[in-house]
Amino acid sequence: MRLPAWLSQHIAALRALLVLTVLLGLAYPLAFVAVGHLPGLSGKANGSLTSAGSTLIGQSFTDADGNPVPKYFQSRPSAAGADGYDPTATAASNLGPESVVDTADAKSLLTQVCARSLAIGKLENVDGSRPYCTADGVGAVLAVFYRDGLTGPVTRAVSVNQTGTPFVATYHGVTVEPAEDGQDYVAEGGVVTPIRGDAPAHPVVPADAVTASGSGLDPDISVAYANLQAPRIARERNLSPVRVHKLIEEHTEGRALGFLGEPAVNVLELNLALDGK
Repeated sequence: MRLPAWLSQHIAALRALLVLTVLLGLAYPLAFVAVGHLPGLSGKANGSLTSAGSTLIGQSFTDADGNPVPKYFQSRPSAAGADGYDPTATAASNLGPESVVDTADAKSLLTQVCARSLAIGKLENVDGSRPYCTADGVGAVLAVFYRDGLTGPVTRAVSVNQTGTPFVATYHGVTVEPAEDGQDYVAEGGVVTPIRGDAPAHPVVPADAVTASGSGLDPDISVAYANLQAPRIARERNLSPVRVHKLIEEHTEGRALGFLGEPAVNVLELNLALDGK
């Protein structure tokens, strides 16, 4: 007996639904669960949990006031959540290279980098200066006004990220003014002009120490940043520098597949090793 066309279509659709449910709803997930339990992958598949957290998700090593705990290696900055490293709010700051002028609502990426570098310089007792940063840790940026708009002699210059004494006294023979709260000098016609300054071309404080990762959850730091912190760790824990550098080497992971990315140090694993856990 020939079934009606509408019934045949519904039966075919039901068969397809059942087959796809079995393949994609059962077989496919189970296959990936099995792969995740292969040797070498099972730890990451289960979250790589330790008594102090997950080695796959970064965390802060700070006190109740947000200050770095001196006896621990510090992670890189995080923009995930209000206090950083919030797995439920993984995100970047969405600020790019052109974010150099502070606003009433937020600091520019440049000022954030400058402030972090200055703070790390003080913590590690090294030179925290960077190009395009002022000595007090804000972006060294002027709003420059020209007689003919974008050309001609300079008629005015404002240090847009400073309300106090400007980081430079004059620019092209014009006295530099401090910024006033609430003023948008770019909208008034000022040309944004970062000033490089005399900081070294290759700062002592590495880039990953002052910039957040795209996820905000990066558990690793560069070998350079770990080595920068080693003297402080040795001093705070009364360890020899050789011992601290040995621990860094033991917890350094090579490039992915041997050629992707750069060697990195897992901060949680390194700090657990320092605590003997």
